[in-house]
Amino acid sequence: MSAILSPKKQILTLSKTLRNQKPRTKNDLKNYLKYFLDLEVCDSKMCEGHDSPMDYLWHSYNCDFDGSANGDCIVWGGRGGGKTYLAAVATLLDCVFKPGCKTRILAGSQVQAQRMYDYLLAFIHNGYKDLLIGKERKNKCKFVNGSNVEVLTQSMASVRGSHIHKLRCDEIELFKKQIFEAAKFTTKSNNGITAAMEALSTMHQPFGIMHDIVNKAQDNNMKIFKWCIWEVIENCGPDRNCSRCVLNNDCKGKAKRAKGYLKIEDVIAQMKRCSRAAFESEMLCLRPSLENVVFAEFDPEIHIQPIEYNPDLPLYRAMDFGFVNPFVCLWIQVDEHGTVRVIDEYIQSKKTIDVHANEIKFRKPYNENNVIMSFCDPAGAGVNDVTGTSPVSRLRAAGIKLRFRPSEINVGVELVRRALKNGEGKSSFAVNPRCGRLIEAMQSYHYPPTGSNELPQKDGVYDHPIDALRYFFVNYNTSTIMTSRKY
Repeated sequence: MSAILSPKKQILTLSKTLRNQKPRTKNDLKNYLKYFLDLEVCDSKMCEGHDSPMDYLWHSYNCDFDGSANGDCIVWGGRGGGKTYLAAVATLLDCVFKPGCKTRILAGSQVQAQRMYDYLLAFIHNGYKDLLIGKERKNKCKFVNGSNVEVLTQSMASVRGSHIHKLRCDEIELFKKQIFEAAKFTTKSNNGITAAMEALSTMHQPFGIMHDIVNKAQDNNMKIFKWCIWEVIENCGPDRNCSRCVLNNDCKGKAKRAKGYLKIEDVIAQMKRCSRAAFESEMLCLRPSLENVVFAEFDPEIHIQPIEYNPDLPLYRAMDFGFVNPFVCLWIQVDEHGTVRVIDEYIQSKKTIDVHANEIKFRKPYNENNVIMSFCDPAGAGVNDVTGTSPVSRLRAAGIKLRFRPSEINVGVELVRRALKNGEGKSSFAVNPRCGRLIEAMQSYHYPPTGSNELPQKDGVYDHPIDALRYFFVNYNTSTIMTSRKY
């Protein structure tokens, strides 16, 4: 004879049964979170090109059930946008509905990683504690279905020792680059669970890790989920007057349609206490902060132009030498108004000088006979102890005219700045969109984030195109070369 359960126990049993029932649709998942976690996840897109937080959660949860071969994604959200909290929700869902799922939490600081784990523990203690094996520890826990979660430290030993299904990297802008690179090799698909590396952060700097992976996301088949304060702000209601609100220029009525949780007064307070550039970067996700950027004057709207080769204008080249580091060549013209026009670039690593010489001499539509002069790095005249030659001598032997002069880095930097915007606020610089590496360098060339060094950082990535550009300005502005035009 079976025991008759009391109404309270019947409700509890039914609740557990429903709790363990896998959501099948995005709407199912949204209702599940609302019922079992008392969590209303924002599911509205307020800005063009943005996503909702619910879009991220559905991707993270469903990539193991929809046949996806790749669960990787980037979450680009503003400060206070709930990235860490939602990643903890995603971790709970993995542990409950994906038996044997191994998840690791890695963050830019141990405090940040612990915050995500603490959110997870709060969820567990509020209705999921019976799914744990034993008592949770301060940095890891195990589930009866074989799933487990652990917080990793920012060390090579910790990262390289892991082979898991899910890796959630929080505030990657604060990661050490070598740790982030090592972390890319930790995930592995098996037992029906799709490997996924999730990178979550605001974008603080145009030269940081977040900026780099966002730029490369399409090539790496990584989905970007982006939202700002307007996707998570609370509904402002009918009582607030838009015309009197300090947020109105940015909001434009979005908060009237919003369904989020971020308090309007908190956003207003943050806006008043920070700079406009910081607010746009940290809260609106419009662009990274230009703090520490060398060429803050560079404006893509002004300086990137569809300029092409004009055979009636003087033609120059500027070069920076390298082998492991890239060899850079820029094709440059100067028009009758004195505007420096960068019309093409050639950037290659691990090729010999002879290969570079052949490429730049016969690059179409440029004619070697029309090149007035090529300006280069003075260090290129140094003789190699093994070959007994120098890059300069090899290029000259190939029939390429070269000129160089020593100069301080900051002298060249100042000449470039003056071309970007002079004292009257006018520009005399333009670059063709095909020069993607130079454009990226113009936006990302930066000073060291700490210390008293007044020179830009030699990062091996952005400095080489800028060095080539500097050599042009330094030599052109002091050159006695005749710059005749054709008529």
